[in-house]
Amino acid sequence: MTAAPQRAVVAFDAFKGSLTALEACEAAARGIRSVVPGAEVVLVPMADGGEGSLDALLARGGDEVVTETVDAIGRPARARWALDGRSAVIELAQAAGLPQVEDAPLQPLAASTAGLGRVVLDALDRGAVELTLLLGGSATSDGGAGLLTALGARLTDASGRPVQPGGGGLAALEHLDVSGVDPRALAARWRFVTDVDAPLTGPRGAAAVFGPQKGAGPDDVRALDAALERFARIGAEALGVDAASVIDVPGSGAAGGVASVLRALTGGDVVAGGAWFAELAGLDAAVLGADVVLTGEGRFDGQSAGGKVVSVVHATAERHGVPLCVLAGSVDADAAAAMGVPALSIAAGPATLDALQRDAGDLLAAAAASVARLALGAGRLGVTDAR
Repeated sequence: MTAAPQRAVVAFDAFKGSLTALEACEAAARGIRSVVPGAEVVLVPMADGGEGSLDALLARGGDEVVTETVDAIGRPARARWALDGRSAVIELAQAAGLPQVEDAPLQPLAASTAGLGRVVLDALDRGAVELTLLLGGSATSDGGAGLLTALGARLTDASGRPVQPGGGGLAALEHLDVSGVDPRALAARWRFVTDVDAPLTGPRGAAAVFGPQKGAGPDDVRALDAALERFARIGAEALGVDAASVIDVPGSGAAGGVASVLRALTGGDVVAGGAWFAELAGLDAAVLGADVVLTGEGRFDGQSAGGKVVSVVHATAERHGVPLCVLAGSVDADAAAAMGVPALSIAAGPATLDALQRDAGDLLAAAAASVARLALGAGRLGVTDAR
């Protein structure tokens, strides 16, 4: 009786600046089959709502649409999104993402989600009645105020003038009027897919954790945190809800707080991005009965445990009793120990970031081959794509 081939599941997030999720999976599969030709390799491209999520989604099908809009600092930009019938999936990073503005001085207090609002309006114009926002990779910390304004809300100061764009402008906010919000937006079903489970404010909130990577210094972080809390409390009062239902919802701090006041206004659902994509991609069924699972991302650190791809794949593998190894561009040993997973950097030795990004595919393939030598047997290759 012939033994069944050894089976590996490769379920990678994108390596930002280097590989899409699909390219990462293909590189790992190439490495595995180079040393274990008989292994069955199941490809499960993953995402968590952050930058690159749209590409992972489009890899599974759907129509791509492009909207003329502006980036987080108001410059002309083109945002890609997906439309399937009357269901739109919009990646915030396409219209208010950090990579779009890295060629200019960062503006942590003024960066706005107004461009995202233009994309949402285009989706409504095209007949969308279900709106899924992929929230991650933002350059903004405005609580979604720019998006709300684009939809018709009025955010005004004590004299009745519109507040300035960005999270910094919210410090002067006195009134939120949602009576002019586009009725199509209110009638739509909203889903907020978040790449982290952070609350809106506090030491784990949008400003404290993610503000520095958007250019916020210590004083900016304090100002943004106070402004976001002000926005949440005034928004809650305007909507007749408890402030805690705006501030403390897990994921409300994702992408600078987009899923805070807007979620309360629309009654939308906040869902963990990694888990949402895992279900979409059939991760659970793919892992069941596997001999090893490989996952990873560009940087594996303390944030990886907060609902991101690595943590979701780890939980799935653990539930089925399948060994797992994390492969990443850089690895925080403390984060790996805290999660209780073996984690390896794909770097073969000291290297510049440019070199790592340039050679990421080959380096990932080599690292996957090393794991496969230890985890799998030999035989004849079969490759299965779970997309």
